[in-house]
Amino acid sequence: MRILLVDDDELLTQQLADFLVSQHYAVDVVLDGEAGWDYAQAADYDLIVLDINLPKLDGIRLCQKLRQARYGNPILLLTAQGDSSDKVVGLDAGADDYLVKPCTLNELSARIRALLRRPSTLKNPVLRSGDLCIDPSTCEVTYQGKLLSLSPKEYSLLELFLRRPQQVFSSTSILEHLWSFDDTPAEETVRTHIKRLRHKLKAVGAGTVIDTVYGMGYRLQPPLATP
Repeated sequence: MRILLVDDDELLTQQLADFLVSQHYAVDVVLDGEAGWDYAQAADYDLIVLDINLPKLDGIRLCQKLRQARYGNPILLLTAQGDSSDKVVGLDAGADDYLVKPCTLNELSARIRALLRRPSTLKNPVLRSGDLCIDPSTCEVTYQGKLLSLSPKEYSLLELFLRRPQQVFSSTSILEHLWSFDDTPAEETVRTHIKRLRHKLKAVGAGTVIDTVYGMGYRLQPPLATP
């Protein structure tokens, strides 16, 4: 999952970014609203975190601009102001949630997880494909109850496929979803991660979970129908 973090507090922003990376997210960081707008147009972010008081283009106006441009994924507003009127203005601008700084990293992480699972059934946030399960709240992957040990990128790759089971992802698209602009490797890296993930899935008996669609990319193989 890829997150854009827009906040002019460099120290806080770096702390938040480091924490989110440790939680298996790819994170891009910018320090003003205009740069936030440019980044949001250049990549497909699963969630955007905005501070309200941004230079060049404030967070409320940026939020409105994103919604007018039909950005449909969650937006989380951060602010040092706890006034309820600010919350109303932010939510009316199109934000999905609102968090007052200072906040704990665990609270931020919980809000992000809640926003990212909203499109699915809230009562059952676990992602499933047959006997393969991912629990985003714990970052655990199991197959028939057996726990898999995956690297952060392998986990993020599998989560991407399970969240969008009908979609074919090119190597370029996978790079855009799972790596930040400052850390974008060659497409061969995607093939290497796919190969390692397939090997680990087959080792627990899951078989071929990820299909290669020649000339296009990769997709999740639909689970076999139960007779």
